Amino acid sequence: MANFKLYTAILVAGMLITGSLNTLTKKAQNQSTARGIYGEKAKFNHPWFQTLLMFYGEAICLIVYEWQRRKARKERENQIQDTDAEPQPERVLTGIFVVPTICDLIGTTLSGIGLLYVPASVWQMLRGAIIIFAGILSVIFLKRKMYATNWIGMGVVMAGLATVGLSSVLSDKNGSTSDDGVSHGEMILGIVLILLAQLVSASQMIVEEIFIKKHNVPPIQVVGMEGCFGVLFMSLLVLPVCYFIPGDGPHDSYENSLDAISQMWNNPAILGFGLAYLFSIAFYNYFGLSVTKSLSAVHRTLIDACRTMLVWAIDLLIHYCIVSSYGEAFDMTYGFVQIGGFVLLMLGTLLYNEIIYIKCIASPRTSGFEEISADFEGSQPLLDGSLRAN
Repeated sequence: MANFKLYTAILVAGMLITGSLNTLTKKAQNQSTARGIYGEKAKFNHPWFQTLLMFYGEAICLIVYEWQRRKARKERENQIQDTDAEPQPERVLTGIFVVPTICDLIGTTLSGIGLLYVPASVWQMLRGAIIIFAGILSVIFLKRKMYATNWIGMGVVMAGLATVGLSSVLSDKNGSTSDDGVSHGEMILGIVLILLAQLVSASQMIVEEIFIKKHNVPPIQVVGMEGCFGVLFMSLLVLPVCYFIPGDGPHDSYENSLDAISQMWNNPAILGFGLAYLFSIAFYNYFGLSVTKSLSAVHRTLIDACRTMLVWAIDLLIHYCIVSSYGEAFDMTYGFVQIGGFVLLMLGTLLYNEIIYIKCIASPRTSGFEEISADFEGSQPLLDGSLRAN
């Protein structure tokens, strides 16, 4: 029992640390400057290239899955040595992952573009919108029944999102431009893109749930295969096309990956942030899937919600105690509004997942926490895939 508690504590800590590292390193890359391929010094503004790094991180999960598969196959072979039956090889490569991969590509990139214009803490909080979209889409496409507690939780989350978005816009101290050189219009655009990304990610979550349950595909294989297909799509199609789309980047390109590689080469910090981002995704997915296996999807949702406050706290620590050009400052006027928004988001998440509930309108599942956890997979939208760090 003591070993299980220690193992669970390690998984939870690993999920919190790697999940927070994922968000912080991605934002730190955006805040870093370096000389590009043409010798011009500029900030690292390459959200599509960051999506490629994300897919590489997801693809690493396939290595873990292959190890697990080989181990399970050997165990089956040992069990059937006395029979004439031959173990059937499992298919690792399959085209059914193309659809969620495309959703992952679009959602991650939209979210990455939005991160250019908002602080990391605001970005992390706005990702809570996935609960709203996932709930609505699960009712429409999966024919799930939502109870009053779930709808109220979604309403509270929506109020929290509005509060966080409002605090982000109102925290502008310099009139039309923020301390990071981001205009009001760009900040609003960033918020809209992040919310759209959550809609796409919720769609991805619904598709993944169908695959995982209908085709009995292990979640770690879903993550790994999406990573492999994503690397192929980004390398052979998306990034080359973005290079030739007119834009205000180097070589007048919308996305110049050669410039991104040059900046990483010229600034070891950007390269370090990129590698940390890549591996944090892989480890976050491993820890997250392990938490779901050892505890439940409810616990994973709650831990991911706690990650938001950890990201904010580390961001403030970095800005005030380490390097002022990184992290984010605390706005004494509207920072407390943002805290209020976080509280609403946290409360809405707890209500939606029925960790807490209103007694007079409690659903049939809220007779006890153990019952909620056991019944969660069959009654609520599967939040595992959607909580993947990106």
